[in-house]
Amino acid sequence: MLVEAVKLALQAIRRNALRSFLTVLGIIIGVGAVIGMVTIGNGTTARITADLAKLGTNLLFVLPGQVGPGRASSDAKPFNSRDIEAMRAQLAGVQAVAPVAQKSVPVIYGTENRNTVVTGTDSGYFVVQNWALARGRGFFEGEERAGRAACIIGQTVRETLFGRADPIGETIRVHNVSCEVIGLLEAKGQSSFGTDLDDTVLMPLRAFQRRIAGNMDIARVYVSARNGVDTAKVQTGIERLLRERRNITAGKEDDFSVRDMKQVVQATAGATAVLTGLLGAVAAVSLLVGGIGIMNIMLVSVTERTREIGIRLAIGALEGQVLMQFLVEAVVLSLFGGIFGIALGLGLAVVTTTVLNVPFLVDPFIILVAFGFSALVGIVFGYIPAHRAARLDPIQALRHE
Repeated sequence: MLVEAVKLALQAIRRNALRSFLTVLGIIIGVGAVIGMVTIGNGTTARITADLAKLGTNLLFVLPGQVGPGRASSDAKPFNSRDIEAMRAQLAGVQAVAPVAQKSVPVIYGTENRNTVVTGTDSGYFVVQNWALARGRGFFEGEERAGRAACIIGQTVRETLFGRADPIGETIRVHNVSCEVIGLLEAKGQSSFGTDLDDTVLMPLRAFQRRIAGNMDIARVYVSARNGVDTAKVQTGIERLLRERRNITAGKEDDFSVRDMKQVVQATAGATAVLTGLLGAVAAVSLLVGGIGIMNIMLVSVTERTREIGIRLAIGALEGQVLMQFLVEAVVLSLFGGIFGIALGLGLAVVTTTVLNVPFLVDPFIILVAFGFSALVGIVFGYIPAHRAARLDPIQALRHE
């Protein structure tokens, strides 16, 4: 009986092909939207997590002031070179400490110029950022102490100012300072947030403070823990040391913040996962709309085929057989919608992830859920029209015009 019901359903669908397609369009869009949104969201989450992980899960950020709603870090005094020296000397389990001060200024070479972010730091920066040099060398200790104007540039700055020419040994103008290019950083590309990581110039911290910033402030500090060392212990040590150095008594709130990179990665992954779930839930609403469309068309179909139903009942068809016929027809429509919806969703995800340059990560569970839900929609929304058809009085059905 089930096989016969499927055959009858396919015949009815073929007779009204256009109407059948328009009926399942809501299911196609719903399934496609759910699969597409979840796949794109998973890829975005993986991309952001991978980019953050490149910085190292053993990395800590130290910032002046408390970070959060209603809290301004500008109210707290910045760090200084003595804080950096104390961290290096007194903190246990630390691989490297890198001070960072930044300012966006024009960088000029010949007739070419570009506004870029100039970072004042020292050799520890390459360790904590896991950033190698493509050519040239890093800062000498004497250059850092003397504040010599030596520059290491990123690939974007190199392409803008020098094209394909070798920049090593050339002199560029950073703001109003002549600076010798001593190194070229390896390319890192864009971050997940669209920032060009290669659009940068590095200088020794003292040279930056004296000749670019005009002050001795340090905006933030990167601390890298050694492999196998618990970053929570390093974080506790940083907090204890800075409270002592900044004369913060017991009971008072810190005027600085220490952020563990592992916590940042977990929080970001959790936030993007929640957002992906919300997008998928919103897209799933269109499945309900598609189900209502199926019920509406099936009710119309029952009305149109009333005489046919009456004939079937008059010659001995059981109510259960009529119920099965129309219920199977609704389910078949939903399953067709699910199949085409899967193709639409995967196609949408492939195009979008390619454009956004994020991984294409298909979740088979989501595909099964979306497909199963489309079948459930057919059963739930197809039952009422099917039940109505099965309950028709054969005599009244035969008299129907």
